[in-house]
Amino acid sequence: MMNREDIRETIRMIEVERLDIRSITMGISLFDCIDPDGNNARQKIYDKILSRAGNLVKVGQDIEREYGIPVVNKRIAVTPIAMIAGATNEEDYGEFARALDRSARSTGVDFIGGFSALVQKGCSKGDHILLKSIPEALSGTDIVCSSVNVGTTSRGLNMDVIREMGSIIKRTAQLTASKNSTGCAKLVVFTNAVGSNPFMAGAFMGIGEGECVINVGISGPGVIRSSLEEVKGAPLDIVAETIKRMAFKITRMGQLVAEQASKRLNASFGIVDLSLAPSPAVGDSVADILEEMGLEACGTHGTTAALALLTDSVKKGGLMASSHAGGLSGAFIPVSEDSGMIEAVKKGAISIDKLEAMTSISSVGLDMIAIPGDTPDETISAIIADEAAIGIINSKTTAVRIIPVQGKIVGDQVDFGGLLGKAPVMAVNKFSSRDFILRGGCIPAPILGFRN
Repeated sequence: MMNREDIRETIRMIEVERLDIRSITMGISLFDCIDPDGNNARQKIYDKILSRAGNLVKVGQDIEREYGIPVVNKRIAVTPIAMIAGATNEEDYGEFARALDRSARSTGVDFIGGFSALVQKGCSKGDHILLKSIPEALSGTDIVCSSVNVGTTSRGLNMDVIREMGSIIKRTAQLTASKNSTGCAKLVVFTNAVGSNPFMAGAFMGIGEGECVINVGISGPGVIRSSLEEVKGAPLDIVAETIKRMAFKITRMGQLVAEQASKRLNASFGIVDLSLAPSPAVGDSVADILEEMGLEACGTHGTTAALALLTDSVKKGGLMASSHAGGLSGAFIPVSEDSGMIEAVKKGAISIDKLEAMTSISSVGLDMIAIPGDTPDETISAIIADEAAIGIINSKTTAVRIIPVQGKIVGDQVDFGGLLGKAPVMAVNKFSSRDFILRGGCIPAPILGFRN
């Protein structure tokens, strides 16, 4: 039973500190849509998505109105399309991407994820075709998102696909050059991908997740930062306890929304993702939380330690609040979507190298980073390989969402629009990784992957 002070605190968190439900994401299995005839398969996909997600937006709006909790995005994630389209004899999966786009638009959702392939060990025929189709698929659709899993702790890294992803990202950037290469903002390269992720662009319906599931992503960097203002100068264990208590409250709200959405949509309750997802709005920044702990600027020495405290405390508080906590659950550090990160880059406080160190702690990895448009394909692949190596060695999910903005150089400012925000173009290492990347093959699973 909430008392008056709890109610006042909740109102303040929503109206002043930008607390919201970042996403209600419906995962839909498409295995019953497999058909050797591509046209039949696409019609089945359209019908399945409409039958399951036709009321998703309305339900999200109803919950928002009834409980006064902002629900920012309503999204769909489907079974990796490489697994579905692979049953056909088609040599390009662009039509499958367009079918996803049409069906998602018909439901009114913001994004649909699942134009994806899981290729950590090798590629099937369908995987190869999907990879080849990504640039045209993302340039020819508006709300379709794509992801590729290139490694796991138990399988190692598929360096052949990592080599290919550099060219795929570059080609996607070229095809969407007139929109500041934003096609790349809809493409994520994962290691240890999870199938219960409600956030885009990396969401897909995991294998073994059932028929239809609701996953909810919460957000509240502003709430966490505000709570730390009350413990200025206190020891760091007090800081940790303060974050943990606030994460508990935020997660309970996510649990309520997920329960209501799954019940009303006749879907299974999947997970509540605890990740602190920032937005470009001032006051909704993970970097600001780190600076509130006592750092002059995000990226200075001590930043990784502060991020470790934040991530661990959020997990502990969330796990106490919900037995359905899952997904990525931690803190996101996307450069373009975090006003504090943007300022840190502008001041020269943070580099790609420092961001890479921080990703050994954070929820995902190198996210929404703009780099010069003439960056070599092999350099992009090498950045992916470095991030993927962090993932397999630390048994955690890591990812790269990087944008080689065509026609832009270091120091230029790029506006991606909406929640994608703005980003300064960051420098990459000037020395070549070409010969290393062209070797291909695989990086074997680390010894800690053999825990059986």
